[in-house]
Amino acid sequence: MTDIVSTLRVAGCVFAEDEARLLVEAASGPGELDGMVARRVAGLPLEHILGWAEFCGLRIAVDPGVFVPRRRTEFLVHEAVAVGGAVVVDLCCGSAAVGAALAAALGPIELHAADIDPVAVRCARRNVPVVHEGDLYAALPADLRGRVDILAVNAPYVPTDAIAMMPPEARDHEARVALDGGRDGLDVQRRVVDGASAWLAPGGHLLIETSRGQAAATAAAFTAAGLTPRVAMSDDLDATVVIGYAGG
Repeated sequence: MTDIVSTLRVAGCVFAEDEARLLVEAASGPGELDGMVARRVAGLPLEHILGWAEFCGLRIAVDPGVFVPRRRTEFLVHEAVAVGGAVVVDLCCGSAAVGAALAAALGPIELHAADIDPVAVRCARRNVPVVHEGDLYAALPADLRGRVDILAVNAPYVPTDAIAMMPPEARDHEARVALDGGRDGLDVQRRVVDGASAWLAPGGHLLIETSRGQAAATAAAFTAAGLTPRVAMSDDLDATVVIGYAGG
């Protein structure tokens, strides 16, 4: 395994030892292992090669081209668990890692996940039972209106011009629709916030992952939409979540 570690380290893999161990464990034989190492050296995300990502202690299926759940998004789950609820929507779900983690943490819930990308939808259906395909709220069944306790959203929030500066693993191997948040990164967030009140139950919460620098603008959108916002941050995870309360 020493040779694999050296190869990965030369390719720029920061956690070469851990990655080598995972690849060795996943490979069925030397030929498959060589191919997996070659794909990693070529820049494919480790999670796409393995077919899974660890998230909130769960093994989440992740198919090629699908957004890889980040560790910082575990903070979104943490904040959603704190507010609680029985009817949960994971919007812009990607692999539905957030929804799967919420189901594991909250126990029996009515969980719906949704994404516009058909590749992500197929992947998400390997992780949670109910996944809808479509553009934001248009994907959801009408009988969810006014019933959602937790609306957890990791919408794309990278400004269009900043995508070129992202690591190649993300820029070249994850769907653009999962990354591109428009000119200031907040285009999709604003659409989510504007439509949230119609779907939230009285006392329900909208939670959106954002960046520290975007948090004030995201919170302002919540206020404009009639939600009472607060901003939660985790220095350990470098994570920011804006939480909006629907009074009633």
